Amino acid sequence: MATSEPAFSAALDGKSGCIATARRLAADFLTRVQAVHGLPVSDRAMDLTQLIVSELVTNSCKYAPGPVMLGLRILGDLVEITVWDSEPVLPTPCAPDPTRVGQHGLEIVMAVTRAFEVRRQTVGKSVTARIALPDDPDGALTGRLPH
Repeated sequence: MATSEPAFSAALDGKSGCIATARRLAADFLTRVQAVHGLPVSDRAMDLTQLIVSELVTNSCKYAPGPVMLGLRILGDLVEITVWDSEPVLPTPCAPDPTRVGQHGLEIVMAVTRAFEVRRQTVGKSVTARIALPDDPDGALTGRLPH
């Protein structure tokens, strides 16, 4: 593996079409991580990364005017997903309510991540989530193997 951890970032226009673009960019990044760096990525990690990217970018498009920045990087056996937008108000999860339609995205993200952090920035805010690449909590790298 290379001495520096793999990373990728992209500026998105903040319009609704950027959500699908962000999911595709995340999948492409993890596929490159497998092919170039030989790091196995589980099916679960591939799916959860796209889900988290989709939820975070959707929130940015819905609540923040203007562009969105997507950052992805590998930290050991984790993938770190960071989404920045121009809205300074920090997101808060809604109280659990099984009858509520919608607004479950942040709850879902927090439930499936190893770490979750929201930071106010000089302009706007960033939301960072980390998920494990392997399926096995003991560290065995299972799932998708490099092609």
